Amino acid sequence: MSAERRPKPVPARRPRLAGSRPSATGSARGTHARARCGWARLTNPLYVAYHDEEWGVPSHDDRHLFEMLILEGAQAGLSWETILNKRAAYRRAYDRFDPRKVASYDAKKRRALLADAGIVRNRLKIDASISNARAFLEVQMEFGSFDRYIWSFVGGSPKRNAWKTLRDIPPRTPESDAMSKDLKKRGFRFVGSTICYAFMQAVGMVNDHTIACFRHRKP
Repeated sequence: MSAERRPKPVPARRPRLAGSRPSATGSARGTHARARCGWARLTNPLYVAYHDEEWGVPSHDDRHLFEMLILEGAQAGLSWETILNKRAAYRRAYDRFDPRKVASYDAKKRRALLADAGIVRNRLKIDASISNARAFLEVQMEFGSFDRYIWSFVGGSPKRNAWKTLRDIPPRTPESDAMSKDLKKRGFRFVGSTICYAFMQAVGMVNDHTIACFRHRKP
């Protein structure tokens, strides 16, 4: 979670998707009546669906982990809602976040990404996404999967917290500090500790749903 993100550490954070839980569109009974984390904005169905179905759900799929790593980096300095609204365009532009394809992007593809209004057209972030894909593949080769590597920072199991309010949620932790340091050593960029903690929240390495949220007890 981060300061103005879905769940990134705080106020305005958000989440992702994974199960077959009730839709956030309001069609299911009580969408508006359910108690949720304060950052889950009921005015944006994508935001609510992300909170209800994806954020905080343990993910062990390498492609999804790569997607979240790239999106968290793209979000730096922006709101998570901005990135969430662009997620479909990112999946199209980035070949559904296939790390092998992204790692092979050349100068022509970089120019195409910089011209794509559907994504964040920041040269440093786009260049980092490509170099991060190459570093991601190296981690896969070394550990067998990125999943095995990244989950080692929490001992392989989700950490369940018990925060009462969003203000209680830290923007970083010793685990995210360690992750950030090691990722940087391996050549990753846009992986500061706050970004890493938002990533950990998003992929369920930590459960930071506040205790009053209906998702707190459902990983």
